[in-house]
Amino acid sequence: MVGPPTTWRGQKKSSKSRARAMAERAAKGRFTAFSLSETSGILMAIKTKQIQGRIAMKRILLAGAALLAAGLFSGGTNAAGTIKIGVVLPYSGQFADAAKQVDEGIKLYMKQHGDTVAGKKIEIIRKDVGGIAPPVAKRLAEELVVRDKVDILAGWLLTPNTIAGCGVSAEAKKVLVIMNAATSIIVDKSPYCTRASFTLSSVTTTLGRWAAKSGGIKKAYTMTSDYAPGHDAEQGFINGFKAGGGEIVGSVRMAVANPDFSAYVQRAKDLNPEAIFVFIPGGAQPAALGKALAERGISTKKTKVMGTQELTDDSALKTMGDTALGIITASPYDHNLKTKVNQAFVAAYKKAFGGANPNFFSAGGYDGMTLIYEGLKKTKGDADAEKLIGAMKGAKWTSPRGPMTIDPRTRDAIENFYIQRVEKVGGKLVNVEFDKVEAVKDPVHEKMMMKK
Repeated sequence: MVGPPTTWRGQKKSSKSRARAMAERAAKGRFTAFSLSETSGILMAIKTKQIQGRIAMKRILLAGAALLAAGLFSGGTNAAGTIKIGVVLPYSGQFADAAKQVDEGIKLYMKQHGDTVAGKKIEIIRKDVGGIAPPVAKRLAEELVVRDKVDILAGWLLTPNTIAGCGVSAEAKKVLVIMNAATSIIVDKSPYCTRASFTLSSVTTTLGRWAAKSGGIKKAYTMTSDYAPGHDAEQGFINGFKAGGGEIVGSVRMAVANPDFSAYVQRAKDLNPEAIFVFIPGGAQPAALGKALAERGISTKKTKVMGTQELTDDSALKTMGDTALGIITASPYDHNLKTKVNQAFVAAYKKAFGGANPNFFSAGGYDGMTLIYEGLKKTKGDADAEKLIGAMKGAKWTSPRGPMTIDPRTRDAIENFYIQRVEKVGGKLVNVEFDKVEAVKDPVHEKMMMKK
């Protein structure tokens, strides 16, 4: 056992004398170094054997840490015949319905294309993160890598969880495929992270620019929920609208959990804008907004109301009723898109899942699996992160959403966005496409690229 350091005695000596004496003793081999006590701050000399013992202990600890890291994040893959994909989604809690739809997209793709690609058997291992819980998401991702030995991480509905997952992706060198989370910066958190869904800034910037350039709108007011996605949506619309020559006459950020929009709508009405851009969470809030618009006398025939796909998805239209007529949205996907690929996708989805229509969550899961399969085809079944992410860069395919490309510079999707209006068709409220903006790149990354 190594004894305690020897404290220098003779406190009455001058500091120079003490230092000289210690140096002489060190030269004779009795001491080899000096140190300040962590508790008292007194200068102490440390014996040769003590230093050797400490160095040995440090080497043992470093070696142990290296072995631990190698065990946790080894770059090895599974048996030659299997590729494991760990899917992290909130299968329970308030986001369970969205997770279910992403998962149904995954299941449908594998049902149509089989569970084998490039001669490798695909095995899905699902983990329930329960909600917005980054520490849990990180732990689950680590468990998938360490215990389950997955080759690929996928799913990822919510931005905070995805950022945590990307940390594991970078450390473990595992490709991570985002199937929904829409904050632009996520893919920058790991060189092995890519996105098969869309970014919120792409949606809202596209809508803002379209409104000013093609929609004939010159003055707009913005109403957005006061949380990170709402801020992104607000800034994206403002940037796009101003770039198109429009003027923002006012903005308000609304409490996320406030279902009464009356005061906010009245504030917008008082300014008499040509258009109002709205971003709110789905669920019960679209109906509450529709009620407030009707009560405050705002008609979409006079004042254009615009938003993202959450504002007028199927569940929202059921609760909003005819107050939704005329609302304009930008969306990467709607089940009403009139393409052969989408119509076949919708028919297959309905057959597989009890007649329900797919939405953008479902399309994200479906396209995420498309990207994984296409990447593995190029690598001939090799899931090595460097090889697989390299194969995914520049990948192209025809999706139910339209033509898709993974930008090789940013690893984000390049895709179409559809401008839709709520109309009544055959007695039902539906989103009807009347314009589209093609091959949209994420504007946040485009701006970053311009600065380089």
